[in-house]
Amino acid sequence: MSGACSPPNEALFDQNLSFKLYRQLADLFPDSSQVRLAGLDKADDHAVWEYARTHDFVLVSLDADFAEMATLLGTPPKVIWLRCGNQSTADIESILRNHAEAIAAFENDAVACLEIY
Repeated sequence: MSGACSPPNEALFDQNLSFKLYRQLADLFPDSSQVRLAGLDKADDHAVWEYARTHDFVLVSLDADFAEMATLLGTPPKVIWLRCGNQSTADIESILRNHAEAIAAFENDAVACLEIY
């Protein structure tokens, strides 16, 4: 994508988010995956964190634990913490699309965690 900012290409959607999101948001996050698809559905948070770090993913989650890890451990990976509670997959997709500009700016920001409400 050209322009001022584009969202990160690679997002790893946490277990608490539908595996369908990586396909539905392929235009925003073309090289994305989901924890289950990466074989990490039974892994602890530290293993998911390490996988995201090693594979240069931005970690997208509803889980506060990853936001805390981002604060304590720094980047990579960066974390997008969805503070909207449990929502339908369509609602989560809409929330992420509505915040695409902020997500794009976040990639170039020094902040480790972006909170989206």
